[in-house]
Parts: sequence; structure tokens; C-alpha cells
Amino acid sequence: MNRWLSMVVAGAVGGLIAFAGMNWMQSGRLSSQSLSAVTVSNVNVPPGSVPFDFREAAAKAMPAVVHIAASESKETASNRGRQGDPFRFFFGDDFLGNPFEDYYAPRQGTGSGVIYSDDGYIVTNNHVVEFADELQVTLYDNRKFTAEVVGAYPKTDLAVLKIEASGLPTLDLADSDEAQIGEWVLAVGNPLNLTSTVTAGIISAKGRDINIIEGRDAIESFIQTDAAVNPGNSGGALVDAQGRWLGINTAISTRTGFFQGYSFAIPVNIVNKIVDDIIEYGAYQRAYLGVGIFELDGDYATENDLPLSQGVVVDNIDDGGSAQYAGILPKDVILAVDGRQVRSVPQLQEIVGRAKVGDTLTLTVFRNGREIEVPVRLKAG
Repeated sequence: MNRWLSMVVAGAVGGLIAFAGMNWMQSGRLSSQSLSAVTVSNVNVPPGSVPFDFREAAAKAMPAVVHIAASESKETASNRGRQGDPFRFFFGDDFLGNPFEDYYAPRQGTGSGVIYSDDGYIVTNNHVVEFADELQVTLYDNRKFTAEVVGAYPKTDLAVLKIEASGLPTLDLADSDEAQIGEWVLAVGNPLNLTSTVTAGIISAKGRDINIIEGRDAIESFIQTDAAVNPGNSGGALVDAQGRWLGINTAISTRTGFFQGYSFAIPVNIVNKIVDDIIEYGAYQRAYLGVGIFELDGDYATENDLPLSQGVVVDNIDDGGSAQYAGILPKDVILAVDGRQVRSVPQLQEIVGRAKVGDTLTLTVFRNGREIEVPVRLKAG
């Protein structure tokens, strides 16, 4: 009896084990099928559905960006040493055999440039070439050319070079006024001598003034991005996601000398005006509004009982300037130019900087509790 009972118990236990095993195998097959289904779903991504693909934009931009090697001749470096020699005035050039000749070694640097026209005009930053009297440009296809400086405008840190070439690739132009914060952009250049390098980021601000260009009349209205830019990128192209030229990469905000998160580009709309003038006239034909200005803030608005939160306040009027002849007055608040809203000093400087001498701009100003429109015919400074 005990033997028979043992056999029954053993059979029942075996059945339970087998049943559990079958359930476990079925569960395993279901898990495997579910995993397989997910895998297939992830692999079979429809072509063109990748959200960010900059291959086409990069392919358009790279051939139009050049490498610039700038250097100072030994003679120029020696002359620079003589000018800095405190004893030269008293003892002449031969005092102590010019000990500064070896100390003032020729300066060298590299940067980038953007081909402006197919006949060899190239745009770069003034700081890339201002010290140099020997310039070599290397194209994307590795051809090398000697370049000459056609002209420069340090107040915007722009310079124009010329090489003897034809049929060069150029970029379609974007409208930097229409560029939006959050828009994807590419920085194309030669950072740290790494030629034809492309980095990506977004526009993080516009109309940014970072006070890197000296002088009251400097034009700083940078496009700020988080695309990585390093030494050697200066003068290269900022392009949009369609590969259109948006600006000239110029500066970084850094405590180390290398990229730390923010870079700054001169908008192409101001680049065009300055470069066209340099090519046509040899120099930038700058128009001036003839005012001292500052940005409206909450404290000033409260103190002067202004129902405004944004605008540019006229602080003083230049005697004989464009604004004086037009009837602009101190304490006028400039709200718009030709219907385009003005929120900051850099924005106003950029708009005026793009205008030509003789152009008439219509300023919308707030005066004595109401808005009025004042046409201003621009004069040269």
C-alpha cells in the first residue's frame, strides 16, 4: 500500500514538473517573439526619417570655406621691434646691434575664410590677417594661392582678401534677420589646423554684444550659437541646415582660450554691406545716425513714467549729425526702424550699419506719451 501511494505521489509530482516546464517554455517563446518584434520595429526605419541629418548642408558648405595661413615677414617683425625699442630715439637703430631683432620673432597664425565670389574674393576676420604681410590660402581641393588684403573694417572685425582664381564655389545666402533662436546651424572651418571641420549646434541668441571690439562706434550684433568653435575657426562660415551662409564665425566666450559652450558669428546681412563696399570703394562707406544711445530698462522706465519695457533711449545728439537734422531729441525712445522692432543697442547699430549713406530710415520713437515717425536721412560720420 505504501509502495503504491509512493508511486502515485511521484507521478503527480512529475506531472506538475512537466506542466510547469511547458508553461515556462511557452513563456520563453512569447518573450522571444516580443523581443524579436521590437527589434524588427527598430531596425526597419523608413529612409529619410532620421530627425537631424546635415550631410547635404555640410557638402554644400565645405568647398566654399578656405584655410588661411597668415605670417609676418622677418623684416616686418624687426621693424616692429625697432618701434618698440625705448632706446632707439636716443641712440639710433644700431644701438647694441638691435637686440630686439631676435626677440621679435615673426608672428604666425591660421584661420578660415569664406569664398565671397567665384572670381577670388574671400571674407575673413580682420584679426586673422591684420598682423600679416604674407598670406596663403588653401582651397578645399588643396590648391594653394597667395592672397592680398583688399581692405578691412576693424570696427566689425572683417577683412576682404583676393586670390587670382576663377570658377570658385560659393554659398547661397540666408537672411540673417529671419534666423530664429533654436534653429540648427553648422560651423565650418579649420579649428586647431584640423582642416574642413564641421560642428553643429543651435542659435542660442541674436543681437549679442560681448564687447570684444574696441571703440564707441564698434558694431557688435552677433549671432550666438553653441556650435563648437576653436582657434582657427575664425573667419569660417556659419550656415543653416540647408547649407546657406548665415554668418562669419568670429569669437568664443572662454576662460581657457578654447570652446566652453558659446560661439559668436557676424550676421551675413551686415557682412554683405561691408564687403560690397570694400570691393567697390576700397573701404566701408559707413552711415551714422549721430546719437548717443543706451538700452531701456525697468528702472529708467519707472523713473521717467514710461509705459514701455523695450527700446533704445537717445542720450545725446551729435552736433551736425543725421539725427539732429531730422529732429530727433534727447530722451526719445526708438522703438522701430522701417517697421522693424528695435529691442537693443546692438540691433539698432546693425540696422543702421547695413544702410547706405544717403538712405532714409523711418524711426518710430516714443515722445511725450505718444509714438511718432521721424524720417532720418543718413550722413557719413
